[in-house]
Amino acid sequence: MRPRVALFLLLVLPALRATGTDAWAGSRMAPFRIAAEDGGNGNVNINIIVRQVSFTPAVAHVGDAVRIEVVIEDVDEGYRTIPSRILANGKQVASKLFTFGFSKGNRTYRETFLWDTKGAAPGEYKIKADYFLREDSSEFDNEMTVTQPLVLVPAGAPFPDGKPAGGTATETDPRWKGERAGG
Repeated sequence: MRPRVALFLLLVLPALRATGTDAWAGSRMAPFRIAAEDGGNGNVNINIIVRQVSFTPAVAHVGDAVRIEVVIEDVDEGYRTIPSRILANGKQVASKLFTFGFSKGNRTYRETFLWDTKGAAPGEYKIKADYFLREDSSEFDNEMTVTQPLVLVPAGAPFPDGKPAGGTATETDPRWKGERAGG
């Protein structure tokens, strides 16, 4: 190696790290992480995914309890407790703390919520499960909304279009292979 090249490498390369830039990429505000890596700094990679949301009954009277089930998959590392929320038309109707990451590897969890619709206005409600976690490597899949709305009618009133009470509405992540919680 020529002396000039060696001197250049000796003086310039250590300075690149000190400036917080990569010569080929320019400055950056935060590191980019691939979902399967830890960022090179020893931090754990967290990746939880809402795989399925279902609720029953899909048609109910105001005052009935609606059971919402959520399937969540933890595909990476980390042990954390975060708030989980159920929203109806954007308004929080149920919540609890969700703890994940007891052991490394793929884990699937099933969470159940009950929404007492007493006091809710009759109408259609879009049900959404929200497991937001800022540190997640893919925040886009930490929530899911069921396409079919929940229909609430006034207590004692007949159901619209002769629909029967009950039924279940389900939304499933198309990327999910369908493994069930616990096996």
